[in-house]
Amino acid sequence: MNIAVLLRAVPDPVEELELNDEGTDLDRDFLGYVLNEFDDHALEEALLIKEDVGGTVTVFAPGNADEVDQILYTALAKGADAAKKLGDDLGLLDAHAQAALFADALSGGDHDLVLCGVQASDELDGQVATLVAAMLDRPHVAVVVGTRPGDGSIRVTKEYWAGITADYDVDLPAVLGIQAAREAPRYVAVAKIRQAQQAGGLEEIDVEAPESTARVKVVEMRIPEAGEGAEMIEGDEEAAAERIVEILRAAGVV
Repeated sequence: MNIAVLLRAVPDPVEELELNDEGTDLDRDFLGYVLNEFDDHALEEALLIKEDVGGTVTVFAPGNADEVDQILYTALAKGADAAKKLGDDLGLLDAHAQAALFADALSGGDHDLVLCGVQASDELDGQVATLVAAMLDRPHVAVVVGTRPGDGSIRVTKEYWAGITADYDVDLPAVLGIQAAREAPRYVAVAKIRQAQQAGGLEEIDVEAPESTARVKVVEMRIPEAGEGAEMIEGDEEAAAERIVEILRAAGVV
C-alpha cells in the first residue's frame, strides 16, 4: 500500500506566545516550530500500516518554517521512504491554502491512502484533510483512532463524543484525518536523524503559495484577561456549602 502523509509545522507551544502589532496573528518573527502533534500520529499510523501490509510511506510538508527540514528528516529516520518539501519560505498558509498545496502535490500520484492530522493548533477550522479529500474527489473520514487495511478497502475506527466509536469500511483510495494512532508516536534517536540528514534524500519541489479560498478570516486576537484567581473555601461541610451557594447566587446561577 502506498501511503502519503501530510505534515505541518506549528508554533512550539512551550514558547511564550505574543501577538503582532496589528493584533491579527502571533508575532512569528522569533517563534520556534515543531511538528503538529496530530500529524505525528498520522505518520505513526502510516508506519504501522506499512508494517502490517507492506508498501511505502511518503511524507509531504510545506516549507513555511526553518524547522521543516528537521521534521522531514525525522520522518525518514522513523521509517518513511521518501520526503518532499513543498516550496520554501511560503509564509503563513491557512488551512485552505495548505489543502490546495497538498492536493496539487498529490494529484496524478498513485497513493492508496492519504493520512493527515485531524487538526492543528494554529488552524481556524481544522479542515485540511476534509478539503484535500474534496479537491481530490476521494472518500474521507475524520477523527480516526484506528485502521485495519483490507483488500481494496480499509476499515477505520472513528471516535464520536462520550467515548462512542464506529467502524467504517472505506474504499481506496481515501483520505483520513487521524486523531490518534494505534500506538504512541515512536521515538527516534538524534543520531539516527543525523544519519538521515547525511544520507540526504529530501526532495525539494518548487511551488508558489496558493491563494486562499477561505470565507472566514481572523480580524482580531486577544490575550485572555487574567482573573482574580480561585477562592479557597475553608470550614466544615455546612460552612463550605453555604459559601458555594452564596457565590452561585452572586453570579446569578441560582
